[in-house]
Amino acid sequence: MGELPMERYAAALIEQADQLATLLHDADLGRQVPTCPEWDLRQLVVHLGRAHRFGADVVRRQVMNSSDVAGLSTFPVPDASAALSGWLVDGAGELVDAVRSAGADQPTWNYLGVDLQAGFWLRRMAHETTVHRVDAALTVHAPWRLDPDLAADGISEWLSILGSPDATAYRPEWVEQLRGDGQTLHLHATDSPSLGESGEWLILRGPEGLSWEHGHRKADVAVRGLAGDLLLALLGRIPTDDERLRVFGDVGLFEHWVRYFTF
Repeated sequence: MGELPMERYAAALIEQADQLATLLHDADLGRQVPTCPEWDLRQLVVHLGRAHRFGADVVRRQVMNSSDVAGLSTFPVPDASAALSGWLVDGAGELVDAVRSAGADQPTWNYLGVDLQAGFWLRRMAHETTVHRVDAALTVHAPWRLDPDLAADGISEWLSILGSPDATAYRPEWVEQLRGDGQTLHLHATDSPSLGESGEWLILRGPEGLSWEHGHRKADVAVRGLAGDLLLALLGRIPTDDERLRVFGDVGLFEHWVRYFTF
């Protein structure tokens, strides 16, 4: 279900929503988000607030079939920009309350078809909210940092999503790009010895797609950096030649990753 306790995900979701809400104060909500150029800041927040409520609704109703899900447009958004911060925080709270009430192991549908339990929604939304909080910080030129344990778990979660057959069915454009003939990518988080083996990842692109495991081994390309910087690099928020990263070996393999496997 996850590499961290469910309460860690719950606390992270609330914390990240609070931080994002704070960034909205006095911000121009019409400003384009540079790392999500199809959205302005208001659209980014609406996306997150509806996603939180969508997950809460799925968990509360114990949905197990995609035909039973509610459309995102059924979750109303406040007209007043000043109300958007509170609306965002309230939605995160709804999701936390729904999972706590149902139990993290309650069988529950999700759009990726992986980890079909209510706890999926806490983990997924904690990480999605974290990354979009950074997107918002970059938009308004505010400082940001990521906790090493949460960032490392975000890497593991994203790799697990990409390695899932159901997830590649959800995003068919991933299928061919994930396949390879044995190329390997090693990630090494440098910021916290307490991460141990969970702070290193070996990724393999094979004929059937992607697989990964924790551990330290020689690879075609190795990338070292803080766990938060590695996560954001994998998700296209930090360029591959950023000074916060050290890249050894086949840089093109790392660039291929960032080109195709972000959200």
